[in-house]
Amino acid sequence: MDAFADRVDAGRRLAPEVVQALEALGEEEAPGEPLVLALPRGGVPVGVEVAAALGAPLDVLLVRKLGVPGHAELAFGAIATGGARVINGEVLLAAQLDSEAIAAVIAAETAELERRERHYRGDRPVPPVAGRTVVLVDDGLATGATMRAAVHALRDRGAACVVAAAPVGTIEACSLCDLDADAVVCPVMPRRFRAVGAWYADFAPVDDETVTALLAEAGAPARPAPEAPDAPDASAIRGR
Repeated sequence: MDAFADRVDAGRRLAPEVVQALEALGEEEAPGEPLVLALPRGGVPVGVEVAAALGAPLDVLLVRKLGVPGHAELAFGAIATGGARVINGEVLLAAQLDSEAIAAVIAAETAELERRERHYRGDRPVPPVAGRTVVLVDDGLATGATMRAAVHALRDRGAACVVAAAPVGTIEACSLCDLDADAVVCPVMPRRFRAVGAWYADFAPVDDETVTALLAEAGAPARPAPEAPDAPDASAIRGR
């Protein structure tokens, strides 16, 4: 059964839960006005609604999932802007990937992360997060790897409080994120998860143009540099 009509619906239903979480943390644990950072691409339409409910600025934090070759939706880790990296040892062991395969996936995803950073941000600086309360938003948490990499990236940059928020996620992923974040907001945690897209009636892909348009509407205009060729999809890497 679909939990959400689409990402906009999911964001509107997630937003009051985030408001409550920040109120519960209080000013001492979650100081100042929050900053909402969405994880592109799918997290951006969700983040727009959360930012609107909070009256908070919206921007993006670039994170790339490290997918198992041939099974791209299964992440063995993630990387984020600034060099933060999270590796899921259990998935890595189960997938039986050798060092060459791991390095190839990381190289491909690093190139794609850098391409998207140029496209979404251009020369616009990364928003300062030191001493701030930051709400990270994605459209779902399957393994939690991308969200955890994002949390680590913010910790490295001195964020005072980090709230991880997604409309739907696995119990395991939310538990892992709870080890890193100050609070985790995930209203739907089904025991039989299947996949993030299974909980949306409309889970159409979000393209780069939609991301840049939503950021512009939210007051964080992206000034893309000249477009670089797409990096190869890590899921297409074979022969491991």
